[in-house]
Amino acid sequence: MIDQPLTLMAVHAHPDDEATGTGGVLARYAAEGIRTVLVTCTDGGCGDGPGGIKPGDPGHDPAAVALMRRQELEASCDVLKVSDLEMLDYADSGMTGWPSNNAPGSFWQTPVREGAARLAELMRHYRPDVVVTYDENGFYGHPDHIQAHRITMAALEMTALAPKVYWTTMPRSMMQRFGEIMREFHEDTPEPDPAEAAAMAEIGLPDDEITTWVDTTAFSGQKFDALAAHASQGENIFFLKMGKERFGELMGMETFVRIKDATGAALPENDLFAGLR
Repeated sequence: MIDQPLTLMAVHAHPDDEATGTGGVLARYAAEGIRTVLVTCTDGGCGDGPGGIKPGDPGHDPAAVALMRRQELEASCDVLKVSDLEMLDYADSGMTGWPSNNAPGSFWQTPVREGAARLAELMRHYRPDVVVTYDENGFYGHPDHIQAHRITMAALEMTALAPKVYWTTMPRSMMQRFGEIMREFHEDTPEPDPAEAAAMAEIGLPDDEITTWVDTTAFSGQKFDALAAHASQGENIFFLKMGKERFGELMGMETFVRIKDATGAALPENDLFAGLR
């Protein structure tokens, strides 16, 4: 039997998500000789069009945006040295409450079992040792992130595989720091209303609940360049406004919660592949 390479599979919702949450681990593990597989569930058609044209505005063409974003995603994967890119190509559902949430064929309207069956096929093909996706709230409540979580967990149940499974997260201490930095860059930003502030305070986890802290400082430049590859969405990618040096100082640690594990590796851990090598 031919030895399979150690394999990381990251399941994300849109083009650019791969860089924001997992760009560091994708670059780090690729450099360590691990096969990195990215599954992107939607086409990103609800992103900004050329010139910053917003979804729903005259001249916004979701099909043209999807094509442009695929090209950007491929460029990002080149930067991060992703071994294999798989696209499920469901229609982007847009932000919570957008009419596109209810569009036939959107990812949010796709039966979980249907999406999971397609993802399970990819899992059987690549046989990942580690699978990374979002938590049940999609980290911040985006419909497509929630759906990516649902199909990933359902796909794992459909296979006989037993990879280590992680959900992306962020320590609350870092979320607080980001809030301070955003106000620094946008001095005219109004204070959020109490309900919005309370919702923001629930994003991420207390530091002591995070199981896995992966140092990707050496790859933060690649992570920044991968985000920059998604140039059409630059207006929405706050991190690019920091500049590469400051970005590297702040974004050198990627954090996760370990959900499934058959290795018995001790927690907390600093390597997604702890117990596997």
